[in-house]
Amino acid sequence: MANKRVLITGAAGFLGSHLCDRFIREGYDVVGMDNLITGDLRNIEHLFKLKEFEFYHHDVTKFIHVPGQLDYILHFASPASPIDYLKIPIQTLKVGAMGTHNCLGLAKSKGSRILVASTSEVYGDPLVHPQTESYWGNVNPVGPRGVYDEAKRYMESITMAYHTFHNVQTRIVRIFNTYGPRMRLNDGRALPAFIGQALRGEDLTVFGDGAQTRSFCYVDDLIEGIYRLLLSDYPYPVNIGNPVEISLLDFAKEILALTGATTKIVFKPLPEDDPKQRRPDISKAKDLLGWEPNVDRSEGLKKTYDYFRSLPTEELTKQPKEFNSRK
Repeated sequence: MANKRVLITGAAGFLGSHLCDRFIREGYDVVGMDNLITGDLRNIEHLFKLKEFEFYHHDVTKFIHVPGQLDYILHFASPASPIDYLKIPIQTLKVGAMGTHNCLGLAKSKGSRILVASTSEVYGDPLVHPQTESYWGNVNPVGPRGVYDEAKRYMESITMAYHTFHNVQTRIVRIFNTYGPRMRLNDGRALPAFIGQALRGEDLTVFGDGAQTRSFCYVDDLIEGIYRLLLSDYPYPVNIGNPVEISLLDFAKEILALTGATTKIVFKPLPEDDPKQRRPDISKAKDLLGWEPNVDRSEGLKKTYDYFRSLPTEELTKQPKEFNSRK
């Protein structure tokens, strides 16, 4: 009997590449798709020799054609860090809106089940803590982060519309802060920024007073939660993340201790609309999926630090890509 076949958009990105690995291990044939605007082929180059893997260099905001049967679609194509979506706001909105529309249309035509990657950013700067799936959020639609937040909120709306109107089998994962190997050092998020600064011998930059909180989930735990959600029968959003909360100031101190860096922590003004707190309520994931994270932060940070240390020296000073922002 032929293997089941899955399309993963954003396949060359941090999460997309780990999803490709997981589905290959589970015995699926994997079709990876990425326009490489933020993804990196090095994340999936180990898969090109496998007969179970094929790759399409394609922008999902344009019409998607994949010949043959598709059992599942996982839509993970999107800039996912502030440094990206502040530089390419139009593309960020387009991939959340037009890209999702195209993926849902493909799922409808193929009879595929589709899982879309939403985010904790749909909660904005939350007034409810921890964040449950029933909370509607506190988002500034015209602020600098609005292009990402509202793209994901629209993604959820159109996904549910396809579910209710077209009977497409849909799944929605709300992803909280995730870390691990294959993150980009220069993507602007706290963990790679802190480790990159420590490796370069620079002071660690904390924004505001550092009292704002985040909850960090190791990538292997996240992928397990996504896999279980895809195979479940639940069509509504589910939080997947680690509920262990830490302030960014304390997190910076953890990174200094981990790396042995002798530099200091410096403070800069808090960016506009930066969330003050972030922690998932994962009761739904526990009840529906039997899922909760297993990797302790100290263990996950060591693995991530070892990965970053293994990178070529030039990666430490590599500047973010220059994007064509006129598209």
